[in-house]
Amino acid sequence: MIQRVVIKNHLSFNEAELNFKPGLSVFTGVSGAGKSVLMSAIMSVFGLADSEARMVEADVLFDFDMSEYGIENEGINAFKMTKTNQTRYFINAQSISKKAITQIASNHIKYLSAKQVNEFENARFLTLLDTLVADEKHKNNILNLKEIFAEFRHIKADLDRINEEENRIEELKEFAKFEIEKIKAINPKKDEFDELMQIKKRLSKKDKIEQAWARAEQIYEYESSVINALNISEIDTSFFEDAMNELRVAKESLSMDELDDVDIESVLDRIEALNTIIKRYGSEEEAISVLKKREEELQRYENISFEKTQLQRNFKEIAQKLDEISSKVSESRKSVLNKLENMINGFLKELYMSDVSLQIKPKVCDELGCDEIVLTLNQTTLNKLSSGETNRLRLAFIASESEITKSGNGVIILDEIDANLSGKEAMSIANVLVKISKFYQIFAISHQPQLSSKAQSHFLVEKVGEISSVRQLKEHQRADELARMISGEIVSKEALDFAKELLRG
Repeated sequence: MIQRVVIKNHLSFNEAELNFKPGLSVFTGVSGAGKSVLMSAIMSVFGLADSEARMVEADVLFDFDMSEYGIENEGINAFKMTKTNQTRYFINAQSISKKAITQIASNHIKYLSAKQVNEFENARFLTLLDTLVADEKHKNNILNLKEIFAEFRHIKADLDRINEEENRIEELKEFAKFEIEKIKAINPKKDEFDELMQIKKRLSKKDKIEQAWARAEQIYEYESSVINALNISEIDTSFFEDAMNELRVAKESLSMDELDDVDIESVLDRIEALNTIIKRYGSEEEAISVLKKREEELQRYENISFEKTQLQRNFKEIAQKLDEISSKVSESRKSVLNKLENMINGFLKELYMSDVSLQIKPKVCDELGCDEIVLTLNQTTLNKLSSGETNRLRLAFIASESEITKSGNGVIILDEIDANLSGKEAMSIANVLVKISKFYQIFAISHQPQLSSKAQSHFLVEKVGEISSVRQLKEHQRADELARMISGEIVSKEALDFAKELLRG
């Protein structure tokens, strides 16, 4: 339920604050007062309409599905739209895109316009039929249908993949063989490239090291002369002898013999080969992993005929199960189809409209089964109905849905749904809306006294000069407004008496 709306600087409205109750709220006023402007402002805070308002706020009591946007539901969710240089939207003080706020709100807020017929989606018809069946066996069949369809879809996807692969199997086999041969020809080992680079680095320094030591070893020719000089000078020779011994140990530990048998050309060739592998696959380890994967793929390609035969057998079995369970579900739905049809037609009769006809036709199966509900009115399909017929049909459907499910969750916004109708037709719409208002909060713009007389809350939109305002009428003020709607600006006694009679119901 929308509990409160605040609007600031919206066209002719400087500021408006509205507090709402459950049930039917009607907005009336002379033409041009700003009723549609006001309604568009209310819808704009939910991203359902564009608005020139500087700011619109709405306090809403709904359990919205906002988890994917990282927004938590609060006791009362605060929606806000601001407009300066750009339009921005917020829920519970968290910024959100227009697309996201529209998706969140549209599950709870319905704007009945002729362009939208989502009430007649096949899934909603099927859900109502399933509710009407109200049989434990049927409920179990619905659950089994979903499970079997999920398995059916999985097997079909695998079979489609194999059929696609089979069409280009030779190409895939050649590609797998090419990669296998390429990797096996080089036969990389883990970390081999880094090890060879270290050998290359040492080989490149070998000659320099040997030349340097050849010059350094000349020090041994002067060793005895140094010791003799130290002895004559009566200087302890142990420090020099220790240093010379450490030098010999260091030289002996520097063994370059292991590199004598290394073929530098072979090392460079191997490095180049491994480099091509690393460039293609990222590392020797990844190349080994790809090799294993390609070998498995090649094995599967070789066995694809067997795999396809097995899948075809499984697909045939699951398709038969799907056909059997969907037939049972369909038969149960057919048993209550007339009940749903009669219920909708009962409301259409109240609305002075012809009966609709509902038929169940087969369609491609999905998780809800293989049934498609086709609705026609006087042998006319939905897309060829007038806007007035469409909207009254929508009301009949929503009323039937609410009666069947004993629930409704949201707000219905109506813009002059009773326009150009006779008094009895307008009253029929009012009576149906009263029934729906037990489950939905309804906002309706009206120029007819019949609908306005049935409202739980009555708001009057007025305009003085260029400034519009809105206020909720008290009970003793409603008769005057209804009388104005009946007779015009000059209210007659007969109009006032009729208005009071309407209010008495």
